[in-house]
Amino acid sequence: MVLLGLAALTLALALLALYLGSSSVLWSTTPHGTLGELFQGLAGNGPRALIVQEWRLPRVVAGLAFGAALGVSGAIFQTLTRNALGSPDVLGFSTGSYTGVLLTTLVLGTGGISASDGALIRAAASLGETGGALLGGFGAAIVVYLLAYRQGIQGFRLIIVGIAVAAMLSSVNTLLLLRAGDEAAMAASIWGAGSFDLLAWPTLAPALLVLALLVPAVLAVVPAIHQLELGDEIAAVHGVRVERVRRAILLIAVAMVAVCTAVAGPIAFIALSAPQIGRLLVRAPGTPLLPAALTGALLLTTADLASQQLLPKAVPVGMVTVVLGGAYLVTLLVVQAVRSTRARVRRV
Repeated sequence: MVLLGLAALTLALALLALYLGSSSVLWSTTPHGTLGELFQGLAGNGPRALIVQEWRLPRVVAGLAFGAALGVSGAIFQTLTRNALGSPDVLGFSTGSYTGVLLTTLVLGTGGISASDGALIRAAASLGETGGALLGGFGAAIVVYLLAYRQGIQGFRLIIVGIAVAAMLSSVNTLLLLRAGDEAAMAASIWGAGSFDLLAWPTLAPALLVLALLVPAVLAVVPAIHQLELGDEIAAVHGVRVERVRRAILLIAVAMVAVCTAVAGPIAFIALSAPQIGRLLVRAPGTPLLPAALTGALLLTTADLASQQLLPKAVPVGMVTVVLGGAYLVTLLVVQAVRSTRARVRRV
């Protein structure tokens, strides 16, 4: 029932985002007419078809797909690290993907593609940026893994190494922006805040295709993830080749983050907060993937809607997720502090 409620609420918010967009002025004031125009537009008919299908639908689809992907990725990382702080934001993988995209756009020149170029050219540029993000994310993952590996991987060490690598990559990103031209640096900086503003089907479709191809891979490793939740020793007893499986799962999760980053920029804290919120909602042990996916889609859709409607001027969605994620992180720390205090009092 909780999962159905999450799905229904997410769908309702998606429809609301399609209805409102960046401004509700474009819609008539009659409720029946407004809903009629919305569903006619979704069907490709009526005067609002262009607004719904080309301007608003890509943004809503991206919020749902990327939120779900980030939620699943965060759940995987938190399972591997056995730590609620284990997420691609903290481990440096999102930053590595951002570095890959910056190198592709600023150094190789794919950032010069504009909306006036053909759909094929924009799709090719998007594939190049997706490839850059994948290479950057995989590169960061390999570095973090090798530096953290000591006859196996421990979650705490992985997080510490990831924080250090993320800091170094952030410096590299800043250097790339400083050496870029003013116009390119400005565009990259806005995109680097995590933005859906420039989304269109030619750039979004390749990312959705890659994410769709990753879904069977995620489903294939779910049994191994459940075994790893029991501990490395028990997983090994059950026939799981722990390190090999861990590396495969790590690559799948990094790929999901990299695809989202290539299109929308680094969107912080969704991968950190969605798995834990989803786990609390369903009251399940471990970090289940489906609640994390639904919660991630809900959080990112809500954040995007808030970024367009609740502020005097629209802001990148990543700025809203940072605020929400900061509040979540403070709450998490306070809750852990309270639990530690209660445990000490009980021992006394």
